[in-house]
Amino acid sequence: MNYCPLCHSSALLDYYQDKRRAYLQCQECELVYVDPEQRLDAKAEKAHYDLHENDPNDDGYRNFLSRIADSMLERIKPSSEGLDFGCGPGPTLSLMLEEQGHKMSLYDLYYYPSSEVLARTYDFVTATEVIEHLYHPDKVWQQWLNLVKPGGWIGLMTKMVIDVEAFAKWHYKNDPTHVVFFSRNTFKYLAERDKLKLEFVGNDVILLRKPQ
Repeated sequence: MNYCPLCHSSALLDYYQDKRRAYLQCQECELVYVDPEQRLDAKAEKAHYDLHENDPNDDGYRNFLSRIADSMLERIKPSSEGLDFGCGPGPTLSLMLEEQGHKMSLYDLYYYPSSEVLARTYDFVTATEVIEHLYHPDKVWQQWLNLVKPGGWIGLMTKMVIDVEAFAKWHYKNDPTHVVFFSRNTFKYLAERDKLKLEFVGNDVILLRKPQ
């Protein structure tokens, strides 16, 4: 792939190399991404996901998700309809939002692959620890924009790139299913391009509001 998988720019530079993978950086949107030839195939990717043990009854996991749940609850209207995109095998954020009176739908490529839920629009979409896994972030980003009603919210959780020195020591890049890495500047680029209101909450929650 000789173009950025997010913004399609051909202005690319080698960013980092470790024993397993090579990483490139787009000079337009600043996305850092794994050389596509070094990504897992679908079978190996799902096998890795099957090892995840996300339990809705785990207080620690709920506490982790509360950072995005609380941020969304402060902004969405009562009885809103939302989609948890990439919810995984043990949907939890959706339950937390349902407990607060919101109606939730689920989508996951491997565990809840319903095309029906992608044919509707929602007051908000959440994607926690999802965006770093996307082989086609350009298509999924556009999908999220289309899924959200005017004035609606997209709520994301992901760890963000700081610089190459931090990246070299970063455990987050070592997960073989993590293939694209956003920075604050990447989100700023997308927000400006797509005319979205952008807010950062802490180090890993990103909130974007679609214009009315």
